[in-house]
Amino acid sequence: MAKGHRSQIKRERNAKKDTRPSAKLSYARVSVQKACFVLDAIRGKDVQTALGIVTYNPRYASTLIKKLLESAIANAENNNGMSRENLYVEECYANKGPTMKRIRPRAQGRAYRIEKRMSHITVVLNER
Repeated sequence: MAKGHRSQIKRERNAKKDTRPSAKLSYARVSVQKACFVLDAIRGKDVQTALGIVTYNPRYASTLIKKLLESAIANAENNNGMSRENLYVEECYANKGPTMKRIRPRAQGRAYRIEKRMSHITVVLNER
């Protein structure tokens, strides 16, 4: 068990703010599995290589992740004063978002459910 009052523990936990530059895209209309194919390709790479990978990747998720990566790079340069040459993709992940449920009419009065999945994609950079 942690020592101290609950409010003190929360205060200490919230004081540890993550200063790494990042960008997040919420409610992206792509499933987590499809986004992870592209994210796995750029994880751990420097930003120039990662931008090259997502630029020429034919998947739909790569267009979303390219914009997200460019946003994270701009955040690093403008907010944190980091150099673009030293940046690399430290973390990138996709979390499950809400699912839109739609109905597809089928034979003999039946209806099948179509699930249109969404995801929340995050890219975190750091300096080497």
